[in-house]
Amino acid sequence: MKHKKTMILGPLACIAAILMACSGIKQADATPKTVTKANTAETKTDRPNLIFYLADDQDVYDYGCYGNEKVNTSAVDRLAKEGMLFTNAFTAQAICAPSRSQLFTGNYPLKNGCFANHSATRPTIESVTSRMKKLGYEVVLAGKSHVKPASVYDWDREWAPVPKKDVPRAYIPLDSMAHYFKTTKTPFCMFITSKYPHGKYFDVKNAKAADIKFFPFNEKKKTDKAFVKKKAGYYRSIEEDNTQIEKVLELVDSYLDDNTLFIYSADHGVSGKFTVKDIGLKVPFVARWPKVIKAGTTSNQLVHYTDVLPTFMNIAGSKSTDDMDGKSFLPLLEGKDAPVNTYVYGVRTNQNILNSEVFPSRMIRNTRYKYIRNFNSIEVLDKNLTGKPNVDYFIKRGATKFKNEPLEVLYDVQNDPFEQKNLANDPKLQAIKATLKKDLFAWMKAQGDFLDDTIGHMPLITAKGKKGFKLDQDTPRRKIPDAIKNTLSEDDYTIIKHW
Repeated sequence: MKHKKTMILGPLACIAAILMACSGIKQADATPKTVTKANTAETKTDRPNLIFYLADDQDVYDYGCYGNEKVNTSAVDRLAKEGMLFTNAFTAQAICAPSRSQLFTGNYPLKNGCFANHSATRPTIESVTSRMKKLGYEVVLAGKSHVKPASVYDWDREWAPVPKKDVPRAYIPLDSMAHYFKTTKTPFCMFITSKYPHGKYFDVKNAKAADIKFFPFNEKKKTDKAFVKKKAGYYRSIEEDNTQIEKVLELVDSYLDDNTLFIYSADHGVSGKFTVKDIGLKVPFVARWPKVIKAGTTSNQLVHYTDVLPTFMNIAGSKSTDDMDGKSFLPLLEGKDAPVNTYVYGVRTNQNILNSEVFPSRMIRNTRYKYIRNFNSIEVLDKNLTGKPNVDYFIKRGATKFKNEPLEVLYDVQNDPFEQKNLANDPKLQAIKATLKKDLFAWMKAQGDFLDDTIGHMPLITAKGKKGFKLDQDTPRRKIPDAIKNTLSEDDYTIIKHW
């Protein structure tokens, strides 16, 4: 009987394989074994599901688990207790689209091409949708997108945010997620992308400074009623997102097993938006994976958004490719306290935003020191001028706007975490500054940066044709003198062709 049963199962398995091959399910290059496993119910138990929850515009300092007792982040605090909290996690750009592009490609903004807001990733870049599909995963986006082109981000499923009454922002698609968690038979990689706490914020009546936690970078605003009211609305929006996270965790715990990696983060800090300060680039990062991560642990290692996709690929049984910047931090999740990165880097591109001043910056950071180069500092303005009055108007405007930001900045972030004291001229730290500067310029060259170590080279950037964001036109937040309007030609710009 035992032998007979085996003989019957063999043909059935073959029939199942034939039906699968003819079903029309898209499969990328993979071994037959991987393709078979990726489409069986057995997979759901032996290959982990990967969930990444991304909040929008929330400072790392505004969580209970990161030391702010005045804001309600109980869901994230719970994740920290049940998993691992990272104290040195970073994005390279404090702005929505460039930050997300790193998560989805494993490459820094300059290399993947999306280094200005509302701009596109290079069409030749391979993203998470392609890479994880090849490894047998279904790749899902639930919520805000903010990335393009569609040819690079080819989601298996994509659910838009859902309008909701009496709140300032749309909700994540909870019903679609619940149905998916109940019914999926395939291992999946899902990005849940909230629109909270990004403004517009809640309108909080009778806001009080006593209910807000202040830090060295904003403590002077305790008596600013408008600031306090806005901050109170921001806190209330954080609380609304906390409600969403609680509902997601309830779904995860109800329908998925312990072999599910859940990572929470926020795309960048709102207080340091558009800058390369830590308040913009340092992000909350909490991971829970009951079968792997020891509860209540902390990692102080440098990790970066570019490391997320390589880690997911590693978990799926593969490795990152040579064209990717990121590295896997799977060993950290498994309890091995080994360095992942020597440095993390930052990019500032003020162009292509509503204020749109010409003031690009680059940053390099290790666990102790951080070096910033402000390429259009007023210190070098004269050398950056071109002799063309209409071009020089915008170069001068950018340098003057940020006149208090010097060419070089050096922080001891270990002893000065809020970056209050510039040590660039400290005689004892010149060797450290020189090393960081050298390594920064080497990284920029490897990234294909349009800037280099040459003082006197200050390009204006835009896209070709009508797609370009033009400096010589008004925006809702910036007015241009009539004499300067529409005076720039394509020859005055460095054209970013793929935008």
